[in-house]
Amino acid sequence: MVPLRRGDAQEWARLRVANESWLSPWEPSAGAAWADRHSPAAFRALRRASSRRARLGTTLPFALRYQGRLAGQVTVDNVVRGALRSAQLGYWLDREVAGRGVASLAVALVCDHAFGPVGLHRLQADIRPGNGPSRRLVERLGFRQEGLFRSYLDIDGAWRDHLGYALVAEDVPGGVLARWQQHAGH
Repeated sequence: MVPLRRGDAQEWARLRVANESWLSPWEPSAGAAWADRHSPAAFRALRRASSRRARLGTTLPFALRYQGRLAGQVTVDNVVRGALRSAQLGYWLDREVAGRGVASLAVALVCDHAFGPVGLHRLQADIRPGNGPSRRLVERLGFRQEGLFRSYLDIDGAWRDHLGYALVAEDVPGGVLARWQQHAGH
């Protein structure tokens, strides 16, 4: 897991456009066409905003690389300090590498980073009920379903329900990576 780089613009745009049918059912609506929202220029704007928020400590954006190439992202966002010490977890993966444990490993590493050096206590992942692969990923890592958020987010052109999953640091005393390794048989 590494930060997004300025030079990732073309590869990010190519991946996002190629994965439109795979990703659009789970992605926020934005009013513009998918290709426009996922152009190299859109990436540069996203990266600038993300870098600014990272410097403020409100987001932790990571590029997911697999076999030397960009294959997705994992982001810890809306970081709140103080008594809450919580954040939202989001991720996406290139369809070509799905099903190999790549996203699970990446999310486990990011969770351990968030609970360790970053000092967070709780991570929340909000997932559409129909997104079985994403639900299984967080469940395998120890996230617990806590509730249903009705008409929660504007996704793929409509207000969609989401299931709220959460993981707190004490749920995984040995770390999320250790739990993933145990589940994966490593």
